[in-house]
Amino acid sequence: MPSIECDPDVARERLEDAGVDVADGNTEYERWRATRGGATAVAYDDTVVVQGSRPTELLALLRPAGGGRAHAYFDGASRGNPGPAAIGWVLVTSEGIVAEGGERIGETTNNRAEYEALIRALEAAREYGFEEVDVRGDSQLIARQVRGEYDTNSPALRERRVRALELLEDFDRWSIEHVPREVNDRADSLANEALDNG
Repeated sequence: MPSIECDPDVARERLEDAGVDVADGNTEYERWRATRGGATAVAYDDTVVVQGSRPTELLALLRPAGGGRAHAYFDGASRGNPGPAAIGWVLVTSEGIVAEGGERIGETTNNRAEYEALIRALEAAREYGFEEVDVRGDSQLIARQVRGEYDTNSPALRERRVRALELLEDFDRWSIEHVPREVNDRADSLANEALDNG
């Protein structure tokens, strides 16, 4: 079980700012408990212990602000192009998956869905306080447009490209690369699950 030496009051505030529910501890020694996904954090006098199947979901929030690097994977899917659409995204560090998500986004094109997934992944990386982000997706078009190698002729895509670049400016260093679909399989699965279950 990972533990972080820190001020429990500062740690609690950091979790609450990220929208994590924090409750009183279960024993006289526990100052508080917080749970998100597959992780539970328990605070003692000068240490927070994180346990569960996915401790990175809370560890990334508990570490001091302004640090670390994440890999952000994104994928958008549209059935019909335009048609029902969904996004999937995953944040990964050397410790494992920090956060992931998938959701329906209404009806749109595949390229717009790809941009929406990219934007959501970047927002999540910013929320977790990462300083550096390496973005990976299986849309070569999106990667090249964001890098400035391709023009963005569609006004709707141009608007989303601008938003993605604004988010990327929040990081000290970033990169965006096209990867084969099999490397991006978790984000792809999350987008398709959201479409199937929506």
